[in-house]
Amino acid sequence: MTTTLETPVDDAPAPEAPRRRLPGRQVGRFLAYVVLVFFSVVYLYPFLIQVVTSFKTNGDATNNPLALLPDPLTAAAFGRLFDTDFGLWAFNSVWVSVLVTGLRVFLDSLAGYALARLHFRGRSAVFSAVLAVMAVPGVVLLIPKFLVLNQLGIYDTPVALFLPLVADAAGIFIMKQFFESVPASIEEAARIDGAGTFRVFWSVVLPMARPALITLTILSFQASWNELPHFIVASQDRDLYTLTKGVATLTTGQLGSGNQFPLTLGAALLMTIPVAVVFFVFQRYFVGGANEGAVKG
Repeated sequence: MTTTLETPVDDAPAPEAPRRRLPGRQVGRFLAYVVLVFFSVVYLYPFLIQVVTSFKTNGDATNNPLALLPDPLTAAAFGRLFDTDFGLWAFNSVWVSVLVTGLRVFLDSLAGYALARLHFRGRSAVFSAVLAVMAVPGVVLLIPKFLVLNQLGIYDTPVALFLPLVADAAGIFIMKQFFESVPASIEEAARIDGAGTFRVFWSVVLPMARPALITLTILSFQASWNELPHFIVASQDRDLYTLTKGVATLTTGQLGSGNQFPLTLGAALLMTIPVAVVFFVFQRYFVGGANEGAVKG
């Protein structure tokens, strides 16, 4: 007797053919890219003009200010720039920015943690005052700042360059908001082990605030490096000029007649480099810290 084996019939539906993208969707995506490229060029074009003009002569910069090809190509503006006190200005900007950044990150973190975790009388009033300071334009405080520096006897001294900048309301607000997102149970476990308030802050909570600390570091360095109004009212000694104040004097024509476009834009180009380096270096750690926190959460 012969047995016939029947092949099972596969009732599963046949896979659908891949859908073809509609021409309208492709056109829309193409137009979106065109718009993005256009606005990118609009945004980057002034920076390109700055770079190119730094390598022009005064005559070429005056006659062809928007040209992207120097005629002739020269680095004479940088040579003239280093004949000024540019090195001293850069040194002053470096030590002021580093000192202000370090102290601001530390003090803003302390203040933010106190407002987020410590319970004391008047805490809500203090936080309201911090928010109120954020709403006040900085230019309004210039004359009071000058009067305070003069009364303290530190006007026109190196201390006046950094002391009023070592804490700011925005940094305190950023750190307070971050510390409030940290679970309180972590701190309670540390206190059970005998850790004090500062030990809990320094060893437990602060390492968890890495993304906020890096954000505050970037903002603090950028703000102190680009600061100008404070340095104008804090000193008048030429040995205390920073890059922003020193380069501002170049626009007044102290090196002779003419527009001095290559000189001033070359100085501005060199000023941009440290801020760009700090931003891109710390941005990598910021993204890594944020991803790490997301994985752990």
